[in-house]
Amino acid sequence: MKDLLAVIMLLGIYGLLSASFFVVMDAVDVAFTEASVGAGISTLLMLVTISMTGRSEHPVRHKPLLALAVVIFTGGLLIYGTLDMPYFGLAEAPIHQHVAPRYINDSMQEIGVPNIVTSVLASYRAFDTFGEVVVIFTAGIGVLALLSVARRRDDVTKIDSLNMSMHEKYLILRIVTKILIPFILLFAFYVQFHGDYGPGGGFQAGVIFAAAIFLYTMLFGMSTARRVINQSLIQLLAAIGVLLYGSVGVVSLLNGRNFFDYSVLATDPVAGQHLGILLIELGVGITVASIMIIIFFNFAGRIEDQQNKVNQDL
Repeated sequence: MKDLLAVIMLLGIYGLLSASFFVVMDAVDVAFTEASVGAGISTLLMLVTISMTGRSEHPVRHKPLLALAVVIFTGGLLIYGTLDMPYFGLAEAPIHQHVAPRYINDSMQEIGVPNIVTSVLASYRAFDTFGEVVVIFTAGIGVLALLSVARRRDDVTKIDSLNMSMHEKYLILRIVTKILIPFILLFAFYVQFHGDYGPGGGFQAGVIFAAAIFLYTMLFGMSTARRVINQSLIQLLAAIGVLLYGSVGVVSLLNGRNFFDYSVLATDPVAGQHLGILLIELGVGITVASIMIIIFFNFAGRIEDQQNKVNQDL
């Protein structure tokens, strides 16, 4: 168990170093994502998963040969699909000859957003980003469906419940957390609504916002967090975020333009681009934050629920 914890901490350090490398290479948006997701949320969720895992593995009564064959076949297809791709860093690659120059030279005139990364993700390829948001929403619904299934009593392992941890023992951490959480939330809103002009956007802001909720839960307990944060409202917000994003595209279609053509949202096409990007980034932030909170509460909540069930049986 100690070795596994060491590996997880090393992965978190690796994510933080990768974020530093991205900053040095002027890819600050990617650095934001790597720091918040790779070094932050991923490490935390893996630690929560370990707290739910026992020291012994249940014996496997079947051999998943079909699943192995599907994985090998799919992996082979993916590798085969990369054979026709240009070599990494090749200057003659189509993306360097046509796509990247178009974005760099024309995005300011067409979109009017100083951050080219935001222009690409939220306008030029908004449909792809919409697919990513739908994938995140689907993942959250999948976790919600899987972890809501009742478990047997013998599945309960010897674990340290989050509700009996630091929040009852360390007063300094509680005081410092109360001071930090408002600033974390404020920074999340800054990243959300300043993504047009600087590094940031809905993905990064949603994860940062969720991290503040995670910190509150770890320090004050799952029971307190559940009283403060309405889970039904969080699930509703996850769907609202996706619907808000998709509704912007529907409005474009109803006005006779292409899907996610924001120029119809205002009399000035550039102002319409600004409004459309603001709305879809808001949808992304709401969905990402809600899904992260749903995943965390369902993982960590199982610990408390199983412990309470054992106490009732006893």
